[in-house]
Amino acid sequence: MGVAITVIKPGMLTTVQDAGRWGFQAQGVPVAGPMDPVSHRVANALVGNARDAALLEITLLGPELAFEDERIVAVAGAEFAVTVDGHPAPMRAPFAVSAGSRLRFGVRRHGARAYLAVSGGIAVPPILGSRATHLVSGMGGLGGRALVAGDRLPLGVRSRWSHPAVPAPESTVKKSRSDPHALRVLPGPQADHFADEALDVLQSAPYVVAQHSDRMGFRLDGPRLRHARGADIISDATPLGVLQVPASGQPILLMADRQTTGGYPKIATVIAADMAIAGQLAPADAIRFAVCTQAEALAALIAQERALMALEEPRA
Repeated sequence: MGVAITVIKPGMLTTVQDAGRWGFQAQGVPVAGPMDPVSHRVANALVGNARDAALLEITLLGPELAFEDERIVAVAGAEFAVTVDGHPAPMRAPFAVSAGSRLRFGVRRHGARAYLAVSGGIAVPPILGSRATHLVSGMGGLGGRALVAGDRLPLGVRSRWSHPAVPAPESTVKKSRSDPHALRVLPGPQADHFADEALDVLQSAPYVVAQHSDRMGFRLDGPRLRHARGADIISDATPLGVLQVPASGQPILLMADRQTTGGYPKIATVIAADMAIAGQLAPADAIRFAVCTQAEALAALIAQERALMALEEPRA
């Protein structure tokens, strides 16, 4: 192995993630990838990596890492107190980590998941074209698992350009846990499998992320959604951000490690532009859903994509 990062402390759940393992869902292979795709792209852009480069997704409690050579590093997403050899490091801005230095994640201030990008990317071997870790199947990343102390993460070749040392725009993470996170949704694909009032009920009060939630999906506690014709359908595809509703009437928000198909009807789907907000949710966080139009969903996605592309544009 060439130049690498050594894991001194792994944190609660730290995994290697790139943009995901797309193109194999028809064969039953889940996508995986980042829970917050916007912060993933922001972190990579700040260090000059390609948008789909592999980095570290850090959940709730961060790691301690030792560097073998000098690298440009950036952290986006959830805000942590990050230090390099005891000195504070910025959020959403590139900074240098010298050979032999240690980078530590301290107190988490808000948000659930941070994304640590290193110039050159994490160069673990790709599987089916992706380095993303899928925990349930044990595929990708480093042995298909979360990092443990003593792991060595190989690094790729550093890029030849970098962004100026200025912060990226504030992330979409809301800083107040007392305010429910607002997620816009489009009805369906099986909204007709629910009682007439179900979409109104979905928007009537907050839902709380249950403790037994994970990268596959968030189980939500809140107003019960009534089915019109039973809680089972012929299994079909499960898009990112879809709200499937089992017989309990309590929705499940499917996330990055979701299965490829499911047999529960799906009342609504979180719009692509709001998945960055969903990806920063933690147990006990509250969510409010709001139905929007396709035009509003598309406008939000276009605006978000323009901002990301401007950040990714190479600069001399």
